[in-house]
Amino acid sequence: MQPQHPQHAPADSLKEPCQQLPKQLRKELRKKLRQHRKSLSTTQLRQAERAILSHCHHAPVFQSAQRIGLYLQSFNEISTTQLMMLLSRRGKQLYLPRILSCTQTLTWVRVSLAQLHQRRFARHVLGMREPYHQRGLPVDRLDVLLMPLVGVDRMGYRMGMGGGFYDRTLALAPCKPFRIGLAHDFQQVPDTLPEPWDQRLDAVLSPEGWQFFAKSRVKAAPRFG
Repeated sequence: MQPQHPQHAPADSLKEPCQQLPKQLRKELRKKLRQHRKSLSTTQLRQAERAILSHCHHAPVFQSAQRIGLYLQSFNEISTTQLMMLLSRRGKQLYLPRILSCTQTLTWVRVSLAQLHQRRFARHVLGMREPYHQRGLPVDRLDVLLMPLVGVDRMGYRMGMGGGFYDRTLALAPCKPFRIGLAHDFQQVPDTLPEPWDQRLDAVLSPEGWQFFAKSRVKAAPRFG
């Protein structure tokens, strides 16, 4: 009688759960961070914005930059309102993202201080506020790009809301602006379990201050002009 050998599952069937595990962990991490962000009070949001602003007054990264991309806070991200006022007073050109429905990428529309005061912006179906005008610049025309995020890890990988707009836009750019993520302190995590298409940041700015990532330290300065 021949001995019975144990039946082994095909290699492909074993590989699938291993691949799904990081995706599930990433989904749970995003959910947890979004819930924490949603729970922030108005007072906490204002304190975070003031702390961020205090680190920007003499930041070298803004001194030579002319075209700066930002965003409008819609989901309890770090607010950029006061920072935009500061940069505008210093003569910087401010640009806000608008989603292009045909490509699901972002174009960057210049806005004035008057527009910011009037708060006349469209509301995208996903909830983000954006400029009405659709004509804008590609991201590679910006000198500095400040980005919202759900999380960022110690390697500089940014976790967004899951739509992929920033990742797609940056992946297609022939050259990239200096990328800064604005983060609440709790949004800095050891590992975001990044996907292959996730774009890294050059720096993150939180209420605690600046952190520059390793790949940026070899650069003499961001590309401006």
